[in-house]
Amino acid sequence: MSISDRVIAIIAEQAVLEPSDVTPESTLEDLGIDSLGLVESIFAIEEEFDISIPFNANEPSASDFDISNVAAIITGIQKLVSEKV
Repeated sequence: MSISDRVIAIIAEQAVLEPSDVTPESTLEDLGIDSLGLVESIFAIEEEFDISIPFNANEPSASDFDISNVAAIITGIQKLVSEKV
């Protein structure tokens, strides 16, 4: 399974949706993911890929990590995974 598919599966699980319902253009708000769901998604993604996401849940706008939509999240995860190697 690709990084993209794995991230979408995690986000879909948090949103209680099917992965097919999650598109790259979807925002977390569109998917019904609130701030707690976002934090849980971040933890699940960090665990899945053994990475640390530079995201401050208390100040999301101050983060370097773009969570504007699913595509931005996937791009950020791919970058972090590639830097880990």
